[in-house]
Amino acid sequence: MAVEWSGLSPEVLVRLDRESSETLGSQLQNALRGAIREGRLVNGERLPSSRKLAADLGVSRGLVQSTYDQLESEGYVRAFSGSATRVAFSPQQTTATAPDTVVPAKPAIDFVPGRPDLNSFPARDWLWACGEATRTASARDFGYGDGRGAPTLRTVIASYLQRVRGAFAQPDDLVICSGFTQGAALTLAALRASGVTSVAVEDPGHLEMPLLVRRAGLTPSFVAVDNQGLVVDDLARTRATAVIVTPAHQTPTGVVLTPQRRLELLRWAEQVGGVVIEDDYDSEFRYDKQPVGALQGLAPDHVVTIGSVSKTLAPALRLGWALAPRQLVPYLIEEKQRSDRGTPTLDQLALARLIESGRFDRHLRRMRTVYAARRAALVDAIAEHAPTLNLIGLAAGFHAVALLPDGTDENALVAEAAHRSIGLQPLARYRSPAHPGPPGVVFGFGDTNEPAIRHGIATIKDLLQSPPTLNS
Repeated sequence: MAVEWSGLSPEVLVRLDRESSETLGSQLQNALRGAIREGRLVNGERLPSSRKLAADLGVSRGLVQSTYDQLESEGYVRAFSGSATRVAFSPQQTTATAPDTVVPAKPAIDFVPGRPDLNSFPARDWLWACGEATRTASARDFGYGDGRGAPTLRTVIASYLQRVRGAFAQPDDLVICSGFTQGAALTLAALRASGVTSVAVEDPGHLEMPLLVRRAGLTPSFVAVDNQGLVVDDLARTRATAVIVTPAHQTPTGVVLTPQRRLELLRWAEQVGGVVIEDDYDSEFRYDKQPVGALQGLAPDHVVTIGSVSKTLAPALRLGWALAPRQLVPYLIEEKQRSDRGTPTLDQLALARLIESGRFDRHLRRMRTVYAARRAALVDAIAEHAPTLNLIGLAAGFHAVALLPDGTDENALVAEAAHRSIGLQPLARYRSPAHPGPPGVVFGFGDTNEPAIRHGIATIKDLLQSPPTLNS
């Protein structure tokens, strides 16, 4: 597909060698012919005007016109009266997809977890915030800036975390990053630099956590999760001196770390001089229970809280933060500077303006209503079509887990649902081989509307009522 360049005549890279025995006209023809054959200039793409290309190359306009005429006669370009000369040739494809390669079709209804409603992104509010940020930015804001991130955003985020999450937050303890993944990578690198060698992860847990730990050159230890959250007694039996947890809404089970377990976890961190990495990923969306405060507010010297706007606004913004103990902050800044010299400042200023203006809170209130309605649709659909299923993890966020009877073949169920164009994920996908558990499927409802939820559950009701077994 050709890009339609607007405005002035587009540029094209052509090199002419005036020391060569080959004429300039022949060189120009060969250069353009080669660019078209190699696909650097694609079918339908506009070429520079003869006047513009002649001026760029320091040759006569007549030489360029004669080149275009020659290429047109060969079928490479086509000249349009009163308009531009455009490429009229598509090179033959030299590579093809192997005949046995099957590209999976996108499900018609996808219960993918962890994806917010992308259609509800507050585009007008974000455009307003970007305009305000650009209008009020100082000349200094257009430089590289503070490695920790824009002071304005750090001040706003610190206030927000204190107000909404009960955190103990100061602007100087925050490092702005590009979402949770980078925040976790920076933290793990900082921990490695401080002597940590092993990091515990929840099991079942987020698929990316063990990979992040290994990429940081550390060893992951898998710790079981039960109906009260992370089993701290099991954690104490590992060699880990750091742990990654999702205490407000565990991924994927949805359980909330109980008050007793929270205290046990923080006591463990104090006893071993360890660090708890708190993934605060969807705490803004709670339904039946009061919000759970951040662990960091109870032990700021032992907890790194990492948050982002990937679930509240959109993953594409790539904006997040790490609130860390003061002794770790210099390591985080050093790693951030080494990684990318800082998150885009104008985006940071726009987010700060969005939060300060109250538009961010307004968006959250609206999305809580949206997700609550979808949650209710899922609960009602399961109750109607598979009433014996146990649906857990509904207190917060926008995913839930349906526990299935012992002996269920999760993979067979998911595969059959895919044949019906319904996307599901098996609970076993989140477990390590060392900790098998009850079978189940994960239902994400963030980016699936209510009619689709009801239709999707109805489509696979027989699979949920009588799921395939491992012996069948």
